[in-house]
Amino acid sequence: MEKFDVIVIGAGPGGYPAAIRSAQLGASVAIVEKEYAGGTCLNWGCIATKSLIACSDLFAHIKRAQSFGIETGKLSYDYAAMSRRKNDVVSKLRGGVEGLLKANKVTVFKGTASFVDRQHVTVTAADGTQTALETKATIIASGSTSAVPGFLPKNERVMESRAFLELTKLPASLLVLGGGVIGCEFACMAAQLGVKVTVVELLSDILMMVDADVRNELRRHMEAMGIRVLTGKALEKVEATAKEVKGQFGDETLTADMLLVSVGRRPVTAELKLENVGIAVSKAGFIPVDDFGRTTAASIFAIGDVTGIAQLAHAATSQGVTAAENAVNPKKRKMDKLVPACIFTSPEIGSVGLTEQQAKEKGLTVKTGKFGFAHLGKAMAAGETNGFVKWVADASTGQLLGAHAVGLHATELISEATAAVRAELTAEELGRTIHCHPTLSETWMEAAHALLGHCIHAPPARR
Repeated sequence: MEKFDVIVIGAGPGGYPAAIRSAQLGASVAIVEKEYAGGTCLNWGCIATKSLIACSDLFAHIKRAQSFGIETGKLSYDYAAMSRRKNDVVSKLRGGVEGLLKANKVTVFKGTASFVDRQHVTVTAADGTQTALETKATIIASGSTSAVPGFLPKNERVMESRAFLELTKLPASLLVLGGGVIGCEFACMAAQLGVKVTVVELLSDILMMVDADVRNELRRHMEAMGIRVLTGKALEKVEATAKEVKGQFGDETLTADMLLVSVGRRPVTAELKLENVGIAVSKAGFIPVDDFGRTTAASIFAIGDVTGIAQLAHAATSQGVTAAENAVNPKKRKMDKLVPACIFTSPEIGSVGLTEQQAKEKGLTVKTGKFGFAHLGKAMAAGETNGFVKWVADASTGQLLGAHAVGLHATELISEATAAVRAELTAEELGRTIHCHPTLSETWMEAAHALLGHCIHAPPARR
């Protein structure tokens, strides 16, 4: 039986950083992964989708090339080639993760991990071979998988995101069930490549976790792209044949070549045998943890999607590093709770901290400041003037409580705002920070000025 100081279950964006950080701290480390290094994020999520979105964005930009004085002639695309490029990107990054684990002397076991007790883990390989391991501490990073409602028919035309990413040819028309992050990202990607897309969301709007001003801007742009966005009712009576998928939205019958199911993700815990270590999951199946990443079982930590805290790769990475430090060092460190989010729709969205609606629900009195890309020289030069950035601040102190961006490179811009909110800066402090010109990041300075009532580059608010 091999013995380790730390065993990590899952080699995704939370697991492999946890293993590497544990090794950096001098621990002997093993990591168990049943599929591929990098987990869902790298192989069938973040990286895979963004590779295809990069292709569709470029295609959309080239279609507007004439407005820049560039003649392109007739345009077409090869989706199979786009898919191959996606696979190449994934393969290179996966190899990079494997190399990092090897360089840090992390022992990799291929198979499914399950607990015997708190100090012993069994790894079952695909051929049924079992390996017994002993550990002082364990970090669970088993991730999540797509949730597929039981009422949907089992048919090759009904698929979740992982299967959709394996396609080498896009359908002519697509129904998207679910207006969350995954559904909206895929909808925009497909629409930019000419697919007729309809999004159906049970709730009153898409992306309900996002600031209302931001999601209204995105919905307007999606509809301008030709995407039908239907909200407030369920998609019912779904049927699938060899030729099409159809379902009922109120009194209307919707038909398409394919149905993409994107109604959320569920944690992967069934194979862990958590009952052997006394860990009970929540009603939704997630593993409860405290502020340090500890489960109810001594010496066992959990991070990432499996905890249900924030189903974001960068959140999992941060949690993984913290859990590793807490597993190895006697002095414990709390996990960071301020987690920015980025959504790769068209236009992009970035957000951090409180939305205006959340702040008001908490009983806070807030002031907001917005600045549109339409007023920004860099955005005009780039031909991308849709969207804006927005600050949410405490009305009495000016402390920045949240930031939201929708538009060109919003997913990059949100990092500055995250640092400002984390540092508890005020709108005045941010506004007095000199920003380079002409840049997109100037929008944060201008929005801070707008919040304070003295924005230079936008008309004064009407009284």
